[in-house]
Amino acid sequence: VLSSLPLQVMLYFNVYYFPVWCLAEGIMLQMKYHLLPWHYQFLLVTAFLILSLAEGSRLYLGYLGNLQEK
Repeated sequence: VLSSLPLQVMLYFNVYYFPVWCLAEGIMLQMKYHLLPWHYQFLLVTAFLILSLAEGSRLYLGYLGNLQEK
């Protein structure tokens, strides 16, 4: 079993784009937060946190798995 170079390249660039995405999403969420009803506020914050945690975990496990060939 060998590590995948295309996967490693995609993970490499995604590690740099993820903080930019997180910052842009956070700014947009903050700008429209007060204009929304409370249930949409809750859903947006929950979705943002879940997506951020899932993406961070995916990048970490992708690096770990691909570099250690597991």
